[in-house]
Amino acid sequence: MPRGDLFPDIGPFESGYLPLSHGHVMYWEQVGNPAGKPVLFLHGGPGAGAGAVHRRFFDPSIWRLIVFDQRGAGRSRPLGGLEGNDTPRLVDDIETLRRFLGIERMLLFGGSWGSTLALAYAQAHPRRVAGAVLRGIFLGRPQEVEWFLYGLRRVFPDIHAAFAGFLPPEERGDLLEAYFRRLTHPDPDVQAAAARAWSVYEGSCSTLLPSFEAVSAFAQDRTAIGLARIEAHYFRHGLFLPPGGLLAHMERLQAIPAEIIQGRYDMICPAQSAFDLAAAWKTARLTIVPDAGHSALEPGVRAALLTALERSRELL
Repeated sequence: MPRGDLFPDIGPFESGYLPLSHGHVMYWEQVGNPAGKPVLFLHGGPGAGAGAVHRRFFDPSIWRLIVFDQRGAGRSRPLGGLEGNDTPRLVDDIETLRRFLGIERMLLFGGSWGSTLALAYAQAHPRRVAGAVLRGIFLGRPQEVEWFLYGLRRVFPDIHAAFAGFLPPEERGDLLEAYFRRLTHPDPDVQAAAARAWSVYEGSCSTLLPSFEAVSAFAQDRTAIGLARIEAHYFRHGLFLPPGGLLAHMERLQAIPAEIIQGRYDMICPAQSAFDLAAAWKTARLTIVPDAGHSALEPGVRAALLTALERSRELL
């Protein structure tokens, strides 16, 4: 079993910007071994963007890691851009990047919203997917969005009170619409304040034990604007998923092996979704980490992801 430590910091051997539709421009990079096994990293959110720490899950002698920031997120432009930003276009963007880089088949690695997008892409292009390593499963169902907006107060009443309390009392009956109005307000200061409140709420509920580092990372303006604006946009539109949702199309993935890693006490994406996905995916292995929440950086989740990647080497 691999050690629980991540690999050392490493920079990309190639990076660039790829023009997309509706004025979007995608940031992408390749890390590790140019002749290695291709693996695509799919960040969370939607809208969170990828960071340097995400490169460190991958042995640079083995993997040809492809990282990109989804529309409106991270280093892609424009930050927080909502026009032409939906799940089918994100799936198309992955295909555009895959063809641009000349990759035939690849492993998918994603957590939270990254698991959602990985499933959507694999269902659309199963022949391009050799396998998947997914964490903190989010299926984009209405009950999962409802849990994020309201259910979390059962476990984090104080943190939820701050989230709702950012709004005047008369607007707290519909948190999503009230936040979305502010996140799309013409005044950037109004947008920024709402984005920080939304993002800090998410970061504060993401770990098993309180983590100043996690909350601080979520509070950064660039992270908060992309995350809050795009999440609210996607939540308002049912995550732009097909009729019946992702579980209705799992027959397309039955030949694809997968590793599902789930923190037992994940409050952002509760474990029921991982159980439901594993039940519908006969070639998937489910690992429940008994002492972890949502974050990929918690020790048990980190170790399980490294082990899953080690097992997945033989798929390519």
